[in-house]
Amino acid sequence: MRWTGRRESGNVEDRRGMGGPIAVGGGIVGVIVLLLNFFLGGGDTSQLPIPQGQSTPMTQEEKAAEDTLAKFVRVVLAETEDVWNDYFSKLGADYQEPTLVFFSGGTQSGCGSASSATGPFYCPGDQKLYIDLSFYNELRDRFGAPGDFAMAYVVAHEVGHHIQTLMGTTQKMAEMRQRVNQEDYNRLSVMLELQADFLAGMWAHYTGNKKLLDPDDIEEALNAAEAIGDDRLQKEAQGYSVPESFTHGTSEQRKYWFTKGYQTGDLKQGDTFNDPSLR
Repeated sequence: MRWTGRRESGNVEDRRGMGGPIAVGGGIVGVIVLLLNFFLGGGDTSQLPIPQGQSTPMTQEEKAAEDTLAKFVRVVLAETEDVWNDYFSKLGADYQEPTLVFFSGGTQSGCGSASSATGPFYCPGDQKLYIDLSFYNELRDRFGAPGDFAMAYVVAHEVGHHIQTLMGTTQKMAEMRQRVNQEDYNRLSVMLELQADFLAGMWAHYTGNKKLLDPDDIEEALNAAEAIGDDRLQKEAQGYSVPESFTHGTSEQRKYWFTKGYQTGDLKQGDTFNDPSLR
């Protein structure tokens, strides 16, 4: 992704190095793990160094790498602001920009305590995105999905959850939580996550129109989506998959909905909740 020299978002809180709670409580499990936790990547790391984690004090080189990564994420957030402000304006509505929080180890959110083990997430309670930058090591090393577009897609997906909150979708999900059994709720969670993938694809559509994507960015994202589908992750972890426990969607579903968002750029095409194939 072509990001050097572009505007950085000012909607950022930097809590790195401040410490904080690392235990994940029931509230954060209910909101984040079932709804908003996200693992996705793809891209080329040659232009963007990746920090080496934060279990021990960072060297100067590692700190410089993390600062570069933080700068990149700020640019990506600014690009989401530009795309969605413009899109909402054409709909005759105002886009309320979310805040992105950098943290290291653990922090407190409007959804409860969070740790780096949670992965990047969006909290509808305070309308903030939370990212421990060491997560990108996990993208690279655990999921085999390094690269700048992986990072951009993480942010775009979480911003997608913010848009769902603005549209009232997240609130409807919370209401359904009290009315359906776990298996049905998991199915709704898949629809929610796939719609966030669609919205990330929409962002890529309009960002691509500005000639900011490299030729292989989209293919890298699709390859990464295949690597982190529920079916593939479960098979790798336990040798088999349990479809009724899926909360994010299969590899093929994630690829399909991102591609649909990227190809259409049309919000009306992203109604996963009424798609017969997901029923």
